[in-house]
Amino acid sequence: MRPSSSRLARYLLGAYWLLIVYGSLYPFLGWRDQGYSPFEFLTAPPPRYITRFDIALNFAAYMPLGFLAVLALARRLSGPAAIALATLLALVTSTTLEIVQNYLPDRVASNLDIAMNVLGAVVGAVAGHAGSRWIVERRGLFVLRDRLFWHGASVDLGLVLVALWLFTQLNPETLLFGNGDLRSLFGATPPELHPAETFARVEAAVAATNIVALALLLGLLVNAPVAARALFLVVVIVAALAVHALAYAALFTPQEMLAWLTPGAAIGLATGTVAALIAVALRPRWATTLCGVALMAATALVNLAPENPYLTQSLSAWPPGHFLNFNGLTRLVSALWPFAALTYVLAAGGRPR
Repeated sequence: MRPSSSRLARYLLGAYWLLIVYGSLYPFLGWRDQGYSPFEFLTAPPPRYITRFDIALNFAAYMPLGFLAVLALARRLSGPAAIALATLLALVTSTTLEIVQNYLPDRVASNLDIAMNVLGAVVGAVAGHAGSRWIVERRGLFVLRDRLFWHGASVDLGLVLVALWLFTQLNPETLLFGNGDLRSLFGATPPELHPAETFARVEAAVAATNIVALALLLGLLVNAPVAARALFLVVVIVAALAVHALAYAALFTPQEMLAWLTPGAAIGLATGTVAALIAVALRPRWATTLCGVALMAATALVNLAPENPYLTQSLSAWPPGHFLNFNGLTRLVSALWPFAALTYVLAAGGRPR
């Protein structure tokens, strides 16, 4: 594995580990001593009330952790040793988080959760070891990374930002591509009535400016001709739309998987894509400046946008249930992403090479 590939795997592993920690402890409210030992659950019988969904979720959540851990360790350890260390990481992480959950009234610590977390990590680690040769050598993902993008730690951090941008599309509470909404952190704002035309224009502007900002960010990372940059941008946008549709189908109903594709979103998607295909051809100096401007403009528009009446009504009738912690995680990443991207562009965007 090349050094840049190993570094990118470590960055992705670190980002995913932080997501697991935040999602496991969300909403970080009501900390208190329950009056019993926080280690009792380790030897207690399995929980009486457990669903297949809980088991599957705990299993699936740790599979990427094991997978990324093996890739991050590939240059330093052999396959069995990397799998063992990835399993140990999952065991320590899961056990620690379950112990801490004893101090949260809305969470229930479970030894079964630990078992499923570790089992998922083992499966992910074995899959990572089995697929590492293809991923690393045979024109795999990391080979594509080295051929398509500039080398350097700052570029790897930029790729992590792009991955997190795709992750934010799982948040159903925002407009299309609309990250950086801070209003929920400062209390709900009273809804105002606006004509449908006004909302459509704002929605289009939010989608278009965010696509342009993403294109300018990718332009700082991709080391390829303009045609290849444009193709990669289209692939990322299509992937984001697929993730957004999947989120709507899973969180609402399959029939509503395209409910986000309103006239305003469609106009913004079309105009933003055209502008973005032009933006990827800009030189790094211009791309850096315009990317910062686009990120600030997009964030301002998101925070000034009126409430979506349809989305507000759907969310009010939607019982989050098992998705409460996951939704809180996507909301946080969505709120912070533009500011992390702006910091990155100002610090390293102009000199990724």
